[in-house]
Formats: sequence, C-alpha cells, structure tokens
Amino acid sequence: MGDKELMESELLVIKGVCDLYEHATTESTTAEVHKAFKDALNESLNIQNKLYNIMVEKGWYQTEMAPQDKIDTLKQKNQNK
Repeated sequence: MGDKELMESELLVIKGVCDLYEHATTESTTAEVHKAFKDALNESLNIQNKLYNIMVEKGWYQTEMAPQDKIDTLKQKNQNK
C-alpha cells in the first residue's frame, strides 16, 4: 500500500469517527458527556482537516468546481423557501 492509499484509508476512517462523535454529541444525556464527545469531535475534525490539506497539497485529493449556473439555481431555489 502506497502513501496515497494509506492517506485515503486514514481519511475515510477519521470521517467515520467524526460521524460517530457527532451523533454521540447530539445524543448525550448529560452536560459532561456532551462536552467529552464534543471535544473528541473537534479533535477528530482537526485531524481530518490536516489529512485533507496534506492530500490536497500532494495532489491526491482532487476537487471539482461546481458550474456557476448550478450554484445560482440552488441559491435562487433556497431563497424562495
């Protein structure tokens, strides 16, 4: 497994962890538990952001710009709600 594949795998894992912590935070029954999960979520989000930035820097995470006409259509559609 190369560096790119390792980073992709790690990014997928941390995204899953973030999802679990987010659900745990919103379902917490006490302030102490909520804070513990929220802190863990924030730390996980920071790790995810670092991994993402490294991958972008190396050209391993390609993003595609949405066409402006689609953005405008969605903006207009959501303003009417």
